[in-house]
Amino acid sequence: MKYGIVAFPSKKIQDLANTYRKRYDPHYALITPHITLKDAFDADEAQMDQISSNLQQVASQFAPLQIHASRISSFYPITNTIFFRIDPTPQLENIQKLIQEKINFGAPKHVFVPHITIAQKLSASEHDDVYGQLRMVGVDEKDVIDRFHLLYQLEDGSWTTYETYKLTGAE
Repeated sequence: MKYGIVAFPSKKIQDLANTYRKRYDPHYALITPHITLKDAFDADEAQMDQISSNLQQVASQFAPLQIHASRISSFYPITNTIFFRIDPTPQLENIQKLIQEKINFGAPKHVFVPHITIAQKLSASEHDDVYGQLRMVGVDEKDVIDRFHLLYQLEDGSWTTYETYKLTGAE
């Protein structure tokens, strides 16, 4: 089965992201706006107790995350993906790094760039047009995230929560 680890922002930021995702993200109906902490990986049911235990250890080490969506960015020319850039903080980077170490299923596909996708799989001309418009609008939202989630993928391609881990530590 395919799993992934994400942090969901507040409803306010999700609603803002969804105003763009409805129109520009073909994955809109498959998953709620999120920050990916570990890309999708394959695991079987026998491994889930250990994975869950490892994630609980991570959550117990860190305090709730303070995030700031500070601007609209793009992964162009690698992909035509547009996103809310989440300012990297040592705490966010440390959580992501520790999750990668503890859940060692497949190497990361990309360098960790904290973000919330708002548009993807656009043509080059669509990307240029939409990106130009959204950069003028911009984003400046702060939030506190007090948990992260282990998700699994359903047969229809959508993602649902397998387990939730509350950030209860001091870091």
